[in-house]
Amino acid sequence: MNKTKTVTTEDILLVLCNSVKGVLNAATAKDIHFSAMVQKINKTCLKPDIGCFVLFDGGFSGLVIINFTAEAAMEMYQNYMVNMGFPKEELATLHTSDDVGNVMGELMNQIVGDFTGNIGKQLHTSITQNQPKMLTINKQVMVSIDTNLDRPQARRVTFTTEKNNIFYLELAMDKTEFIKLHDFEPQEDIDPDDIISSEQNKSAQSQNEAAPKVDISQDLLDELGI
Repeated sequence: MNKTKTVTTEDILLVLCNSVKGVLNAATAKDIHFSAMVQKINKTCLKPDIGCFVLFDGGFSGLVIINFTAEAAMEMYQNYMVNMGFPKEELATLHTSDDVGNVMGELMNQIVGDFTGNIGKQLHTSITQNQPKMLTINKQVMVSIDTNLDRPQARRVTFTTEKNNIFYLELAMDKTEFIKLHDFEPQEDIDPDDIISSEQNKSAQSQNEAAPKVDISQDLLDELGI
């Protein structure tokens, strides 16, 4: 008899942590690390200086929060913009600026989008996210989850930037388990560029194969004086 494999909250949290690390590493071209220890917490909340949050629903429901200090947010923002090709002297200098908030919201959207995609491939379930929200705050704000959670669980993980600035990831979700009944191959990533390139190659190959026929037909017409 095959031994079944169970996926728990901590396994799902690890998928989320890897999404945070992977997206931010790629976006900023800098190394981001997360702690090997996870903290069990009673509730999630937005904390100073910048808090971003996203609700998700589907196969299971929950909330993702990332709380940035001003220093961590500015480091993420500046590295991201410089990596995009913007001159550093043209960037915002205050974490309260709209530009910083927009960038942090965009990064949050990419993180949760990567997370939901990985969950779909690895767990064969579907979750959808709402539009990320970002708040610049100077005091602790409690965020309640407006979805129906069955025995909610909350976790917190500490992340460290290249300059040793700290930010915190918090996850609240249903207490749920996924039990693997049989082996399956995780779905592969579909790269739109690969699809376009493949179609272009097919089109070029078809044109090359058809070209000699056109020449022969033209020669025949020339001989006939048409």
